Amino acid sequence: MNTTSFFGDMLQTITDRGRRFLSFGPREDEGDPLGHIEALCETLLSSRGEASGMALAKDILDRWQRFDPSMQREFMGMLLQRFGPRTERLEAAIESYRASQSPAALLELHVAAEPRRQELIRRLNLAPNGIATLVSMREALLKLKVDDPDLEAVDSDFAHLFGSWFNRGFLVLRPVSWSTPADILEKIIRYEAVHHIGGWEELRLRLAPEDRRCFAFFHPQLIDDPLIFVEVALTREIPGNIADLLKEDRGQIKAAEATTAVFYSISNCQEGLRGISFGNFLIKQVVEDLRRELPKLDTFVTLSPVPGFAGWLSRERQSEASEALTQADRSRLAVLDEPDWADRPDVVAAVQPVMTSAAAWYFLKARNSNGKVIDPVARFHLGNGARLERINFLGDRSTKAMRQAYGLMVNYLYKLDDIETNHEAFAGRGEVVAAQAIRRLVPPDRNVRNPVAATTLPTSRPFPLDAERKKANKEFTP
Repeated sequence: MNTTSFFGDMLQTITDRGRRFLSFGPREDEGDPLGHIEALCETLLSSRGEASGMALAKDILDRWQRFDPSMQREFMGMLLQRFGPRTERLEAAIESYRASQSPAALLELHVAAEPRRQELIRRLNLAPNGIATLVSMREALLKLKVDDPDLEAVDSDFAHLFGSWFNRGFLVLRPVSWSTPADILEKIIRYEAVHHIGGWEELRLRLAPEDRRCFAFFHPQLIDDPLIFVEVALTREIPGNIADLLKEDRGQIKAAEATTAVFYSISNCQEGLRGISFGNFLIKQVVEDLRRELPKLDTFVTLSPVPGFAGWLSRERQSEASEALTQADRSRLAVLDEPDWADRPDVVAAVQPVMTSAAAWYFLKARNSNGKVIDPVARFHLGNGARLERINFLGDRSTKAMRQAYGLMVNYLYKLDDIETNHEAFAGRGEVVAAQAIRRLVPPDRNVRNPVAATTLPTSRPFPLDAERKKANKEFTP
């Protein structure tokens, strides 16, 4: 912390001194603010002095932060139109490469093809707290490009640079506990995206007990602002519902007695870093740390939401040509339109087998237009090498979970010896590695009209089910 503060103060001092070398002051031209900031950007790109460059970068970012959304849109349009590759140099490099495909010609083509805005963004990062401002800049860009797809080119440059700057090698894994500084704990409350934290007492219940852990990735330039964090429960068995895991009067255990680590909430904290992957590294690093601390841990699972399930099921219920649901299934699931269906035991008993079978189809066979697994959480964990282990009917009765998934939750199992094999099966062949009990939920004689689903999900060669998981896979209820 002290080293970081000292370094930040030093950069600020250099920046202040660098202002003396500028030919203009920080006064903004009120008649043409966009033209003025464009001139600053051109000057920054041509600057050779580090002190003046830092001062210029700070002035540009300060002006950006004062822009309203309309001006921010114009700024991004300027980056797109004015700071792409230099056309003349690129055309010359293309001709040179066509004439002689030498390493030197290839290098010149590579350099000429890079948009000038990439170097501009690199130099903006010289400013004190520059990386934090650039992350917020991309957050605004992500919103702007929804209505202006051409800005995708600008976003691609931000994402390219962020992928290097937020490389795993630069990230620091730190435990977050009840004794962590309050400013970080406040951010944990604010950033929690899976299971809402209602206040300090609820946070204490997730951090203070001996059988609870929390870990977060930090970047050296954002040392007090987590990038992503995971909450972990230490238990003796795989849980099937979130309420029992979080309730205040649950029976706590000593950490040394735990055999299972449950990752029950993973939250990305910086919207401006969307698409920059940290989660796969986070889980694997936490598993390693927990195994060193608690050698008895032998099972690592998630208790995960299914955010895309309700929307998919609604579409299948409305489709006469549904492959996942029969007419009888659709009739039985009509009760889902009644708000109190989950409070009526007879309805729950009737819905459960249909919904769990539909959920198995959703994970094993349903695909989006790109041929990928529909559910984003499933893509994340399966891509990391986890196995779809268990479906938990009404595993989360919160309003959000009932709206997104009719309360459905699932467990993904991270079996360390199988992670690489599972990852290759999913990434290379599109196969969903799932427990045998889940595969049995999809009727083998159901007519399959989707050739993609039929070829990417072989059911004739089920993955072997290890003996210690058989009992856990017999039940799909909490």
